[in-house]
Amino acid sequence: MTRLTRRTVMAGTAAAAVIPLFNIRASAQAALTIQIGASHPVQNMWVSMMKEVLQPEVDKFLRDNGNTHKVTWREAYGGTLYKFQDTMEAVRDNLVDIGFVGTLWEGSTMPLQNLTYFTPFSGGDHGMVANAFERMNETVPALADSWAKLNMISVGSFVTDTYHLWTKFPVNSLDDLRNKKLSAPGTSANWLNGTGATPVDGALTTYYTDIQTGVSDGAVSFFVGILPTRVFEVAKYITKVDLGAMYVGGIGVNRDRMLKFPQVVQNAIRAGGKAATAAHITNVSSRIASSEAEMVSKGAIVSTLPAADRERWIKGLPNIAKTWVDTSGPAARDMMKSYFATLRGTGFSPPRAWDQEA
Repeated sequence: MTRLTRRTVMAGTAAAAVIPLFNIRASAQAALTIQIGASHPVQNMWVSMMKEVLQPEVDKFLRDNGNTHKVTWREAYGGTLYKFQDTMEAVRDNLVDIGFVGTLWEGSTMPLQNLTYFTPFSGGDHGMVANAFERMNETVPALADSWAKLNMISVGSFVTDTYHLWTKFPVNSLDDLRNKKLSAPGTSANWLNGTGATPVDGALTTYYTDIQTGVSDGAVSFFVGILPTRVFEVAKYITKVDLGAMYVGGIGVNRDRMLKFPQVVQNAIRAGGKAATAAHITNVSSRIASSEAEMVSKGAIVSTLPAADRERWIKGLPNIAKTWVDTSGPAARDMMKSYFATLRGTGFSPPRAWDQEA
C-alpha cells in the first residue's frame, strides 16, 4: 500500500522540523503538540465535532485530571494535507495524529466498518446506528482488531442522518431513476442495484460540480451533510426515501502515537472522542428539519417516494448483505447478527431482515 508521510507532504516547511513533540516547562507542565486534521472543512458535520468538541474536551479533561499536560493543537482541516481518498492512510501513516477516517471510502481495507452500507433500509435513527457501533467497537474484538491492524484506534463514531435523493429531475416513481447517473460514494453504490440507475463515485465535496457539469444527474445523500454543499441549487428535486442512517467512520488516532502518549493524555483523547460522538448525535437531530427548511426556502422541491415504490426498491435489491458476509472475513456473520440484535433491542423492526438472509 502507498504510505503517506509527513515528510513527503510537508517537505521543506520549517514548521514540521522545529515543532517538538514534548517540551517540559519550568512549571513541570508538559507541553504536547498534537496534529489533528481532516479532508473536509470544519463546517462539515463530522469535522466540526473534532474542532468544537473533541479538542476542548481533551483540554478540559487534562485540566481536571492533574493539569500535568497541555496540548498545542496543530490543525490541518479542510483538505490542506490530504483529500477524502486518503483519510485512512493519513492516520495510519501518521501524517496526522488524529483525524476523521472515512471508512465508507475503505470498502476493501475496512470491510467490517461498512456493514450499514450493505444493509440499507435498516433504520433512519442516526443515534441508534452511532450507539450500536460504539458498543460494537468495545464488544466485537474483530472490529477493534481491524482498526489496530491498520495502526489506528477508533475513539469516536460518526454517522449520517437517513439518506434520500437529490436530482435534477422529479422522481414520482422508482422507474424515473432508470438510465440516470447518481453520485453514490463507495459502497453506497450497492443501493442502486436493480433501480436502473448508474452509480458515480464521489464525495460531498464533489457532488455540486459533478451534477453541474453532467458527470451525474443527482446524488444519494442526507440533509445535514449536503446542506453546506448547496447541491440543491443544481439538483432541486428532493425525494424522501429513508434509505437509512449510515455509519461513515469516526475519529481515528494513530496507534503508535497514541501508545506513546502519557496515560492521562490517552484517557483525555478517549473521553474527547466519546463526547464528540454524543454531541454529534444531538447536533444531527437538531439540524435535520432546519436543513430541509433552508433548502425549501431557496427553491428546493420536496416529495416522498410512494410507499409501494419504496417497498419495490427494498425487495428488488439483490442479497448484498450475504455478499458482504461472504467477503468480509470470518467475523462478518457474527457482527451482522450483533448489529441487528442491537437494532431490534431498541424496538426497531427492519423492513428487510438482512441478517436472516446472510
